[in-house]
Amino acid sequence: MSVLALIDCGSGNLRSAAKALERADAEVGSRLTVKVTADPHDVAAADRIVLPGVGAFADCMQGLAAVPGLVEALEESVLGRGVPFLGICVGMQLLATVGREFGDHRGLDWIAGEVVPLSPDDPACRIPHIGWNGITPAHPHPLFRGIANEAYVYFVHSFVMRPCQLSYVLATADYGGSFTAAVGRDNIAGVQFHPEKSQSVGLAILGNFLRWRP
Repeated sequence: MSVLALIDCGSGNLRSAAKALERADAEVGSRLTVKVTADPHDVAAADRIVLPGVGAFADCMQGLAAVPGLVEALEESVLGRGVPFLGICVGMQLLATVGREFGDHRGLDWIAGEVVPLSPDDPACRIPHIGWNGITPAHPHPLFRGIANEAYVYFVHSFVMRPCQLSYVLATADYGGSFTAAVGRDNIAGVQFHPEKSQSVGLAILGNFLRWRP
């Protein structure tokens, strides 16, 4: 049986993400074991990897770096072996080169870009952005197979990723202006929203990730 490593970087309760992945697995019949872990050996052996994150960019990155060998195991699995990877919320932001939240902080640099404050043009749009928002896939990608334009998903964030290349943008959303809702390249993908809180649309996206063969 294949194993999905759900990375615990110390940023919060992972129960809802684990339960959503287990439900998506049951629906698509991928027969995965979801393992919540920060053990580099588990990551090195995983068939799929999901990195969730909540809170501040620097805290989540420090959580990864604090575990000896964890970042190296992630790089070997994802960049070296091509293991399918999904980052969620701050887990997506960590893919960037740098996060500019309370100073400049180095990210994983798997998708060149920066994480900057969400700055809506409409003063009625409050920060943080909390709630349901429609997303629009930027171009066809297996992660959004069967997902309609303006499908609603759940966001909780104050910062957004700004990739260096437009081709890295998989989906956008509008909140007083367009922002990046999902990014990806090769076997790597990330979503700014929380699929585990996005009901049927979120489960469909997680199911697409479990089916994905990059």
